[in-house]
Amino acid sequence: MSDRPLKLLLIDQDPIFRLGLRVALEAIPNLEAIAVVETDTVALKILAEIAEKDPNQVNLVVLEFGNGRTTSQQLGLQFCRQLRGLYPNLPILLLSSIQEQGMLLAAKSVGVNGYCPKGTPLPELVAAMQEVADGGSYWLQDTEAITTPNSSLLTPNSFPLPFSKLRNNLRLSGIANIDATLAAVTAQLQVPGLPVLDRAILAGQRRELLAARWLLNRLLILPQERQEEQIPVADEPPVTPSLSIQQRQTLSPLLSPGTLQSALFTSCVTKLQFPLINLTDIPLEIDIFREDKKRELLYLILQKLSEQLDQLRASQIEINQLYELKNTLIRDLWQVGIIEFFGKFSRIKVANQNIEVVKLLLRNTEVVQRDILQKIPLFCELYSYLLFQTELNIDNSSYPVVSPEAKSQALMLLENLLIQVANGVVQPLLNYLADVEEIKQNFYGRQLISTREIERFRNDLSWKYRLKNYINEPKAVFESRYELFVIAPRGIATTSVYAPRNQELVKLSNIPLIVTLLLEFSDAIAPRLKSLLAVFGSGIVFILTQIVGRGLGLIGRGILQGIGSVSSVEKNFRRNSDRPK
Repeated sequence: MSDRPLKLLLIDQDPIFRLGLRVALEAIPNLEAIAVVETDTVALKILAEIAEKDPNQVNLVVLEFGNGRTTSQQLGLQFCRQLRGLYPNLPILLLSSIQEQGMLLAAKSVGVNGYCPKGTPLPELVAAMQEVADGGSYWLQDTEAITTPNSSLLTPNSFPLPFSKLRNNLRLSGIANIDATLAAVTAQLQVPGLPVLDRAILAGQRRELLAARWLLNRLLILPQERQEEQIPVADEPPVTPSLSIQQRQTLSPLLSPGTLQSALFTSCVTKLQFPLINLTDIPLEIDIFREDKKRELLYLILQKLSEQLDQLRASQIEINQLYELKNTLIRDLWQVGIIEFFGKFSRIKVANQNIEVVKLLLRNTEVVQRDILQKIPLFCELYSYLLFQTELNIDNSSYPVVSPEAKSQALMLLENLLIQVANGVVQPLLNYLADVEEIKQNFYGRQLISTREIERFRNDLSWKYRLKNYINEPKAVFESRYELFVIAPRGIATTSVYAPRNQELVKLSNIPLIVTLLLEFSDAIAPRLKSLLAVFGSGIVFILTQIVGRGLGLIGRGILQGIGSVSSVEKNFRRNSDRPK
């Protein structure tokens, strides 16, 4: 395989996928995305400009066509013909969600050199890109059916059953779709903060998909074929023997730090497609933004974080220096977020004054650091995991680098970091320019554009800081936990992770210390108080039922007996009065 740099042009209509793939590929050495575009027209324009300067600047085109629509697929095939006619030596890789054999054969016939389905693991995708760019062919599908569609699948010692090839293609296509959906549902089930009802629905969907997979294997393959191909038909997918922590620690890392970061960032970009509604009872600064602005800000911070990590690798920083540079790294990430999001030279007119927005917002550095940035938990642990592939020690467990648990925990830390830095970007805006009409029109959601609603929102944030400083944070320190904001399928949720915080507990003073003492007093007296209340409650029940209740019962019985006696006397009197004298 060639070691020459791989320079590609990516064409895809999905802006989120384009951004995610670009972020993922940035960390791959000897690979550069020259341009990432949405339409065929823009792609042809860029290729024409590049051809005038340096025809070898792009050595691969990666494109998607179709997105499930027949018209788009036909236009995609037409574009491939046009591309092949204009640039006959330019390799083309189809990175698409299309799985139909007929469409893939058509793509191959018009000059496409390779195919990978969306969702292919990044290392495999990069290998496919390099293979195609070097003049080879790569078809990650039923390769034999695509490359030699008219060849026989018979072996010398076997005779195929009727329609066996058709059944096998249907089975493989169906299982691929089921496995893709099953992976998505399983990933959603692992999201923290998922409501109980949603979890139950997803669990039911997973059971249905497993049953459908089992049934598909049963219906579309005969016993003799199953025996030949050794197809598993168990209710569950094959289970890999679980390894203990000690056993997993002995395994060598399977990913380079750059690949590890790319995989994690790709997962984060995928989750950023979820709604960004705040589902917690804690107000967030970014709540005032429209959803598209929230997403844009989080994407930007993620991109700048990727650049910062690359700079740290280039500077060959040592692991013990991370703790020394922690505050500087977070502050720099926040500052570049403000500069890039609002524009370095942006100005706004307020009361006949032209104000430099970025310069004004950066005045609030100390406040933002004190209230938000310095309180972002487990920052160094996340950076160490991404830069040096250290084990992730979190929630009272140690996770090997390549384990799914480590990726899941690191993803939570990454999401919390993005949300908190975004809060820090918005906070000075609310302090200085909250009620400026131009700011409202460009950034705010409709529900928070009136002056009254803005002031109410700012008051809620002020109370949040007071409660956090005096009550919530001391309580979290006393309980040895951190509160993290994560992106769940329905919006932003919270989750807690255990972390030793004894040093912080010793430093508490004044009101925070009083809060922890009250919590300790509550823990000490609560069992005794409960026992006392239980005894007291039992006594009250005894008095009400055995004494008062019985007394009332006896009184009631006496009244009834008296009424009965009076009735008897009256009846006797009437009888005597009715007798003839």
